Amino acid sequence: MTPEQVAAASKPAVLALGEAYNRCPTTLHRARLLGISGWAFYITGRAGALGDVRADTAAAALGFIAPDAVADGWDAAARTVRPGEVAAASLAECCRWGDEHLAALPGVERLATLLERAVAAADASGMPLFAAWRAMPSIAEQAGARAAVGLRVLREHFTGAHLLAVRASGMSPREAVLAGPEGESGAVACGWPPPYPPVGPLVRRRLWAEAVTDRLVAPAFAALGPVDGAELVELLGAARTHHQG
Repeated sequence: MTPEQVAAASKPAVLALGEAYNRCPTTLHRARLLGISGWAFYITGRAGALGDVRADTAAAALGFIAPDAVADGWDAAARTVRPGEVAAASLAECCRWGDEHLAALPGVERLATLLERAVAAADASGMPLFAAWRAMPSIAEQAGARAAVGLRVLREHFTGAHLLAVRASGMSPREAVLAGPEGESGAVACGWPPPYPPVGPLVRRRLWAEAVTDRLVAPAFAALGPVDGAELVELLGAARTHHQG
């Protein structure tokens, strides 16, 4: 497989598994222990890796979430806890989820190793959230936690690359969300209020942006080579099936 083929084939599993821990009831309980809402934990858990920045800076890095919605979560959390502490708690929950949900996966040690190699080889230019998450001190020890963290960080790489591709296509982040698979429901979830423009004219740009995303992420997988890249795709598919089952 070529690096771009590995990127395209890996993307669905990385996007799904890389955020699965955020929907776990135990993660939401961690938010309550910090005295913040689940939304504040999600926003600050992601962007808090950047440090004590302003809400509009966090919104610019997150990209696909409406600035007002980012500010709601960011400012609410900031009144109670430092952003870096929420990011550290998010990382801990990611590790906990990996230990609980991925440890029994056949080949999880190999999956973790391949993910770590891809993350280390990725180009972080123009992707501040990915760079910030990759730089966070690792607390993952067992293979399940290591795989979960690799998925989490690689997800930020895909998302950051897609944000660059969307802007290069001439679409706004709001338009990209509308043109995506979840359409208007996705826009609502990301805090973009109606009325919405027609998505028909956006579809071709969205497809172009998806292809550019794969090209931007490809160098991370080029480091694996075609054989290990194909193995990663296979292991990711098995991990996604394992999680859904």
